[in-house]
Amino acid sequence: MTTVHETEPTGERASTSRPPAGSGRFWTLRRQDTLSGWLFVLPQALGFLAFVLYPLIAVVYYSFHTSNVLSGVTKYAGTRNYSQLVHDPATPSVARATVLFCIGLVVINIALAMLLAVLLNQRLRGTTVFRTLFFSPVVVSLVAWTITWNFLLQNNGGINSMLHVVGIEGPNWLRGDNSALVSVVIVQVFKNVGLNMVLFLAALQGVPRSLLEAAEIDGAGAWRRFRSVVLPLISPTTLLTTIVTISGSLQVFAQIQILTEGGPNNRTNVLVYFFYQQAFDNHDFGYGSAVAVVLFAIILVLTLVQWRLRKKWVFYES
Repeated sequence: MTTVHETEPTGERASTSRPPAGSGRFWTLRRQDTLSGWLFVLPQALGFLAFVLYPLIAVVYYSFHTSNVLSGVTKYAGTRNYSQLVHDPATPSVARATVLFCIGLVVINIALAMLLAVLLNQRLRGTTVFRTLFFSPVVVSLVAWTITWNFLLQNNGGINSMLHVVGIEGPNWLRGDNSALVSVVIVQVFKNVGLNMVLFLAALQGVPRSLLEAAEIDGAGAWRRFRSVVLPLISPTTLLTTIVTISGSLQVFAQIQILTEGGPNNRTNVLVYFFYQQAFDNHDFGYGSAVAVVLFAIILVLTLVQWRLRKKWVFYES
């Protein structure tokens, strides 16, 4: 007489007698990886909260209040600071200087950077030396660069001394109503044009030679090849440099402070320097905060508009 013993399937016995790996443990490999990731980004996150997000919220808060520095009293003022900015007699001249400075800086910087990049992209001798020469101001201290130009642009400075040698009587560049803004723009262009030049040069070197050769075979001249082939292919770089240059032009402060202090007659008093005057010279932190909020809104709107229009301006290979 035989006895039949019923046995459980091997898989079921393993599942009931041996728990899955990691079950019952809190510090699983996935949670350890997640914690490691958060620890790596924690310093940057804390820095962003402390030095970006909190100051931004504080500026918006103070823009709706009036603050007395001597007494330390802060009172809610509603939109009075923004109304004061609209009716301020200095606002038209500040807006005019800001617009002219931004347009002049962006147009000259982008055009000159692209021209230099095209010239340096040619297979000529000495391009490495010129590339270093044009890029070196980017790594020079901004304050040292501006102070040097401040001496050169004085009435008896280096530039007028050189002009005097050839019989030309130069103006007081930083005190003339028409020359002051132009001088500040040129100083800023020479300071940062090397960075955009390098970006354009990298983009030009990425243009396929086969496309240019095909266009040349079809009879396209140098200008036609540049306009119809090169410009569309480097349009992503053009968009990037334009956004960065516009944002930077609206935040130029040190050059104005050292060269002109907003003068003469508010001809160089751009919006960011006007904010500094109201907040730290006049100690009106509420009004200064309102100016800062308006400046932030202008930069944000301009950046978003350019980003929205990228589909019409920018050519992507994909």
